Amino acid sequence: MPPVTHTRIKICGITSSDDARAAVDCGADAIGLVFYPASPRAVTPAQAARIIASVAPFVSVVGLFVNEPSEGIKRILESVPLDIMQFHGDEPAAFCEQFHRPWIKALRVRPGMKLAAQCAAYKQARAILLDSWQAGVPGGTGKTFDWSLAGGELSLPLVLAGGLHDGNVGEAIARLRPAAVDVSGGVEESPGRKQAAKIKRFVAAVRAADALVDALPSTQQ
Repeated sequence: MPPVTHTRIKICGITSSDDARAAVDCGADAIGLVFYPASPRAVTPAQAARIIASVAPFVSVVGLFVNEPSEGIKRILESVPLDIMQFHGDEPAAFCEQFHRPWIKALRVRPGMKLAAQCAAYKQARAILLDSWQAGVPGGTGKTFDWSLAGGELSLPLVLAGGLHDGNVGEAIARLRPAAVDVSGGVEESPGRKQAAKIKRFVAAVRAADALVDALPSTQQ
């Protein structure tokens, strides 16, 4: 009998303890903290530490970085107990590995990208995160990309991001079977401020999609 599908859910761009608790209470597996000053969802190390202190056990805390110098990251790690690191810039694999923590590499998808080769270049990553490409914007665009570009076999688990919300995440799961989905703007009332009702609907849509996948004959999974 095939294993029960459980697509992991990360609520990214958390900026307050209240939003962190709401995400976890609604069923999120992970929260994301953005350490990129140009983002409207950025947090300081002090803010991040307070948010993490409010999170229940066994919820993963992910720190997002964009071309941050290694010394800056190390200073953050001294006061912020991150479980996973997520790199959204041009960081090579050797840079990502130096912090001795699990890490994910984000790629911004556009036509012509060789995703299989990119995965091979980051083979030590725990997963590859696919997001939408937009000039000058490293993530959080609120836009989907052409999911058919991610339809091939990848050597790393897939985390899907980019414009997801409760109205399209079910289709995304049915088409791509990602290991996890990552949402930020799709559950917000304004940049950096989450809305519990939207998180709840998003989580429900993911679990409904998981149930549909489980109901398919094994030859279609």
